[in-house]
Amino acid sequence: MDCAWCQSEIIPQSSWSNLFLLDKPALLCPDCEGELEWIHGNRCIRCSRTTPDTQCSDCLWWEKQGGRDSIQFNFSVFTYNSIMQAIITKWKYRGDYYLGNVFKEYFITAFYEKFAFLKKDAIVVPIPLSEERLMERCFNQAKMLAEFLPLDSKEVISRKDGEKQSKKTRKERIFSENPFFITEPINKSVILVDDIYTTGTTLRHTAKLLEEHGCPNVYTMTLVRG
Repeated sequence: MDCAWCQSEIIPQSSWSNLFLLDKPALLCPDCEGELEWIHGNRCIRCSRTTPDTQCSDCLWWEKQGGRDSIQFNFSVFTYNSIMQAIITKWKYRGDYYLGNVFKEYFITAFYEKFAFLKKDAIVVPIPLSEERLMERCFNQAKMLAEFLPLDSKEVISRKDGEKQSKKTRKERIFSENPFFITEPINKSVILVDDIYTTGTTLRHTAKLLEEHGCPNVYTMTLVRG
């Protein structure tokens, strides 16, 4: 089998520990996998940003602006280094749907690490794309990630058409109006899923909507902390 990123051949490593087990095939070669940068060590308890402090300056700023946060906490898996940026660009913007599967086992592992306490009593909600963006890309990368997780997934948030978040400045993102609307209330805990946490504005807009419509707790999980 070839690496999904660099196309080099992946040679399975045999040992007594896996000789009689049906290991899941690796989608990345050891070299490419080694370039992915897991978030380890001290991280902000609110947003997963790497920091020596309990809370990062961004989250403290959010608290000063709006008081209580609608998000209990965000948990991200990887940092946004150069290989991650390149993979996400090809997967998300160039329509390589299959490439998203390289993240499946990492995402599931992170879920059990941080969200096992929720058991089966939560609903996974992907951050939506506008109809215009969905037509451009043919799939929603957040929905793909959400469907990796071992919980029921519901698309209860919709998005108005508008300018791409990636084209907005940091300030424009933070002070933008809420571009979402809710189609069905959820009275269970929710894990919002997206690919990248940048300023947290998108996730907070969505979390606030869910909270206003009866959701008791909103957590967020993202593949990458930008």
